[in-house]
Amino acid sequence: MSSSHLPTVDGTDRLCVSERAQFVPSRVLHLRQLPTEVTEQEVLALALPFGRVSKLITLRAKNQAFLEMASEEAAVTMVNYYTSATPTVRNQPVFIQYSTHRELKTDNLTNQRTHGALHAISSAAVHSGNMASGGEERAFVPAQSPVLRIIVENLFYPVTLEVLQQIFSKFGSVLKIITFTRNNQFQALLQFSDTVHAQHAKAALDGQNIYNNCCTLRIDFSKLSALNVKYNNDKSRDFTRADLPTGELEPTAAFGKTAHRPAPTHATTDMAPPAVHSVLLVSNLNPEVRGHTCPEAGLADLLCVVVVFAGVYGDVQRVKILFNKKENALVQMSDATQAQLAMSHLNGQRLHGNVIRVTLSKHPVVQLPRGAAGQEEQALTRDYAGSALHRFKKPGSKNFNNIFPPSATLHLSNIPSSVTEDVLKDLFSSGGFTVKAFKFFQKDRKMALMQLASVDEAIEALVTLHDRQLDHNQHLRVSFSKSTI
Repeated sequence: MSSSHLPTVDGTDRLCVSERAQFVPSRVLHLRQLPTEVTEQEVLALALPFGRVSKLITLRAKNQAFLEMASEEAAVTMVNYYTSATPTVRNQPVFIQYSTHRELKTDNLTNQRTHGALHAISSAAVHSGNMASGGEERAFVPAQSPVLRIIVENLFYPVTLEVLQQIFSKFGSVLKIITFTRNNQFQALLQFSDTVHAQHAKAALDGQNIYNNCCTLRIDFSKLSALNVKYNNDKSRDFTRADLPTGELEPTAAFGKTAHRPAPTHATTDMAPPAVHSVLLVSNLNPEVRGHTCPEAGLADLLCVVVVFAGVYGDVQRVKILFNKKENALVQMSDATQAQLAMSHLNGQRLHGNVIRVTLSKHPVVQLPRGAAGQEEQALTRDYAGSALHRFKKPGSKNFNNIFPPSATLHLSNIPSSVTEDVLKDLFSSGGFTVKAFKFFQKDRKMALMQLASVDEAIEALVTLHDRQLDHNQHLRVSFSKSTI
């Protein structure tokens, strides 16, 4: 369709803002469910890590916006990334899809001013990231490293490893953190699972304050391509290796005054206070979920979903669905490292149609119901110590080295020799999942990769089919893979 046939976009109702989800790539992206008071800078922060933005139109009355990227490639990269990591603005999930429009056309004075301001902001951001020869702007080229170097200036309150993890995990899976003091400044190296995550975090957080008027973040890309963490303690943490020793802990350095911390600023408005215990609060679950049954003790439905989903990243010891808020659950992991790992990977994922939130709980343990508790309350709590579903109970288990963020590709293991490719495909297809590709491991047919239609489908399939009995004594093991087929 030529531009002459496109509707004019001038911030009025002449633009159809109820367009259905599109699967045909376009440079124009449609953002929905934005906060009412969203700013242009906040919308741009979602897009600039992926490339230059040509045009921006915000429809605040409808909580929507339209972005035109400089290239279709940048738009595709952005949509693909946010398909697996739901973006948030002011703690509110935002939905991004391709628009039916091939370009945005602005023809009134108001939008010309908006376009001018956007061009200045976008060009400045791109200019700081990269310049083509001859001084011409080119699309933002991702840095090679997923490692960020962080300096905290004006350090009035303590900043711990847990604080950094909670702030930065909003932008992607945090794998490792090392904290240290250099030149009398508190600094940290933080490794994401993907370079795009690091780009997004830097674009959104550089120059922000952790607390009101203090603890300012200064963020650059590190020259390191990966971090080597030897110990899990209050100075360093590898969230993919719960088996690392603690090492000899040195006395904690005094980072500024140890005064009572105020409420965090907008950079971290939903950040929970740092904690060293192992209990998570999982909220916005779908309490109406049905049809998922664990093999142990008749545990069914929502309890089972929570146990299996969180169990990908650690061994769940206890689960309690809150009596008066059944969309919330307390989940006790084996240790604080597993709790941090689960929070890093699961926060913001979609489960049974709901985007879930995972934060550290203020409770040090999940209490089991006492004898006088009602029948319903007892049914909402389960002790899972010693469960056969535990993946990490063996010290030094290889499972510690194969922990990855949710992805559309699943790793299947413990497959009996009698089970064929067609049997496995039928197992997933009969559960309503779309199998895009399948491949046995060449050297070990007990393992295979299966690619489904989306990350959301893969999550549902894992929850549904992990530990499914395949023959009289072998159960299917399902986890997320970093590979593609």
